[in-house]
Amino acid sequence: MAKADQFRDLSDDELETRIAETKEELFRLRVQHATLQLADTSQLRHVRRDIARMLTVQRERTFASIQMEEG
Repeated sequence: MAKADQFRDLSDDELETRIAETKEELFRLRVQHATLQLADTSQLRHVRRDIARMLTVQRERTFASIQMEEG
């Protein structure tokens, strides 16, 4: 599980790429879980939270750019 600070160090393009890759990973884990091939179900929670952290960082950057334009 990664910390939000690790995602803040990434560029916008890298962050988008990581989000897409992690969403694909989550899909694969869900398929494995549905077919009873996933041994460690806690992986689902960790991946979901990593996605949420990355989306939060992305959203913070969006708000920061909007504030820069206004102010």
